[in-house]
Amino acid sequence: MFSGGLRGNSISMHNRECQREGRGVMCPSFRITHDPAHSTEARVAAFKAALNGDYGDDPFGDSRLAAAMDLCVSCKACKKECPSAVDMVLIKTEYLAQRNETHGVSLRTRLFGGLPAWLGRWRRPARWLALMRNALPPVAWAAEKWLGLTSRRPLPPPAAKPFTAKGPFGSGERGDVWLFADTFAQHFDPEIAEAAIAVLTAGGYRVQIARPAPDDPEPNRSLCCGRTFLSMGMVGKARAEALRVIAALKPAIEAGAPIVGLEPSCLLSMRDEFFSLGLGAEIGALGKNLYLFEEFIAREALRGLKLPLKAPEGVKVYAHGHCHQKAFGLMKSLRKTLGLVPGLDFELIESGCCGMAGSFGFEAEHYQASQQMAELALLPAVRAAKPSDVIVADGFSCRHQIKDGSGRKPVHMAVLLRDSLVPA
Repeated sequence: MFSGGLRGNSISMHNRECQREGRGVMCPSFRITHDPAHSTEARVAAFKAALNGDYGDDPFGDSRLAAAMDLCVSCKACKKECPSAVDMVLIKTEYLAQRNETHGVSLRTRLFGGLPAWLGRWRRPARWLALMRNALPPVAWAAEKWLGLTSRRPLPPPAAKPFTAKGPFGSGERGDVWLFADTFAQHFDPEIAEAAIAVLTAGGYRVQIARPAPDDPEPNRSLCCGRTFLSMGMVGKARAEALRVIAALKPAIEAGAPIVGLEPSCLLSMRDEFFSLGLGAEIGALGKNLYLFEEFIAREALRGLKLPLKAPEGVKVYAHGHCHQKAFGLMKSLRKTLGLVPGLDFELIESGCCGMAGSFGFEAEHYQASQQMAELALLPAVRAAKPSDVIVADGFSCRHQIKDGSGRKPVHMAVLLRDSLVPA
């Protein structure tokens, strides 16, 4: 069992905080359906029924459990906002892992889960296929029919060139920082990793780029946190990726150097889900060294960091927080970092889950639900912004949901800060 501690009756229920409207994130599926069957409470009840044998000899293949889990987007909001601190991400991962074990893994699941691995081997064909699929409606139709990939939104193609910088970069006046460039920064948005290097070196840090360890079984493949595997219930493969990460970051862990990540779901999986994978004592030391980009900048500002920043003229910034940022209380860091730019006019968008949620918004059967979640608050707020305003969103999925639903191209916080640097 991946989450063996969930067996039995230890999960308290029935406070129904997941069945409410208004502020916060929980629970996105209830907010669009207004049906208690699509709430955290119902999912926990169904999962307990499966564990207690109420669903017969094939509990994890039972249609009642599948229906309860269907619209969960693994936003982690219940871990923070539910008084019982229910970790629905852990529960859903366990459900998917058990279902995969008894019913096998579908081709679409392998494609989504194995994204980092096959990008590392076949990124050029992947880029070509994505561009062809986006340009030719018959190909998009075929992908929906045979793979269940919705034809109603484009697939993000890998960038023409991946992030390949090796480093180190910078003077090191303020010490060393290790940059963990996740799969999405490596293969889709290399500009974000490059922008982070520019900001960190402008602050006086020497930036080391996390690379596979010398004895890594796949030394030419970039590091991956395993989040995509976990979200598909492919726990064994996620554990293998996590072990690669720990081996690669061992020098940083031993030196007590900060490790800065760019993608909230990636960095915060390393801080949270790694503990559930049974990886050993090093996980505690790793977790103490991990920082999301703006979390690190905000922390260092309290320690004397001075960045040469200037707000772009006539621009207001609207920032959307990733669900995991909200679940881990990191919106304060986002606000503090925006406040470091003198004269910057900014506002945090009061919204819940964007609805993309990794692969969820690309799945044909979930496209409509994905759009409904985005339309609750996020997309109307983005459309209300002026064309000259800047939309900030750290999450890869969030940025694509905003672009698909509004036509606006959001930027990562690292890009905003880089563009606000005063030239030396």
